[in-house]
Amino acid sequence: MKLDGGIGMYFADGRLAASLEKAAADAVALEAAGYTGAWTAELAHDPFLPLVLAAEHTESIELGTAIAVAFARNPMTLANTGWDLQVWSQGRFILGLGSQIKPHITKRFSMPWSQPAARMSEMIAAIRAIWESWETGERLSFRGEFYTHTLMTPMFSPGPNPYGPPPIHLAAVGNHMTEVTGELADGWISHSFTTPDYLRDVSLPALARGAARAGRDPRSVQVSISLFIVTGTTEEEMAAAAAAAKRQLSFYGSTPSYRPVLEHHGWGDAQDELNRLSKQGRWAEMADVIDDGMLNAFAVVAEPDRLAEGVAASVGGLIDRLTFGQGLRPDGPWAEVREALRAIPGRSPE
Repeated sequence: MKLDGGIGMYFADGRLAASLEKAAADAVALEAAGYTGAWTAELAHDPFLPLVLAAEHTESIELGTAIAVAFARNPMTLANTGWDLQVWSQGRFILGLGSQIKPHITKRFSMPWSQPAARMSEMIAAIRAIWESWETGERLSFRGEFYTHTLMTPMFSPGPNPYGPPPIHLAAVGNHMTEVTGELADGWISHSFTTPDYLRDVSLPALARGAARAGRDPRSVQVSISLFIVTGTTEEEMAAAAAAAKRQLSFYGSTPSYRPVLEHHGWGDAQDELNRLSKQGRWAEMADVIDDGMLNAFAVVAEPDRLAEGVAASVGGLIDRLTFGQGLRPDGPWAEVREALRAIPGRSPE
């Protein structure tokens, strides 16, 4: 199992805020602790800028976005940013993309929305066509339904990348986007609002269907997840972690796009209630909808000495990369926990 962590993200005044000031130190600490990757997310701040600092101050850790909002940009801007970060990191960058949902694209970013799976498929193809033009010097000639790129003069081409193009990982929730991932992407970023049963019964079969269309082995697509983990060295820490997980689960569960996960377990009525409370602004009450049975379906709930066992029972053999945010705490048994988590078998061949 590969272990990943987050960089440059801190809670401030109840909001998740990125800190450029701490991005380099976070990346250095993750690399020193033996983490495989360090990720940023597009929340309140740009996801790419912290990776410039992280790359400058590290040597081996992989650096990626999980995720950058694809439809807030176009293939050329993403191609440029990905190319430059791949060079600056000396081949350690992963371009992680996600579609977001329609209200954010149209109302927050003021960008077009239509046929998200088809648009994402074309966006990935366009990015790779641009990279191929820069790598080979061949004429850029990409014409699609959503994107057209046919102009590339020598002044605007960065030329070949000494480290090759970066891999593209794609976040997906629904079956159509997951199939696109299996068909075209190098990795799949599973949303944390999922369960082992949903992964096994719904998501991984969709990934395999997409891979089959392209004649690919689905195990060649890396699967990563930021799993809900409830742990702590005291009863108070465990209770606080459980309460925080229930709050986050209730927020995700209020979104209609994530309803299929709840319905898979027979919890469709909970989604109705969460959606109703969210529209009324009754955020504090929403966590009460998430009972302990639901928490245990979504999260691994275990004390540190049993945590690796719990993760293995939950997602062992289903994923390749696990984001483990608690692992850098300076006190307690966390170094031993990291080693135990890394020993869990993944799903992809070396």
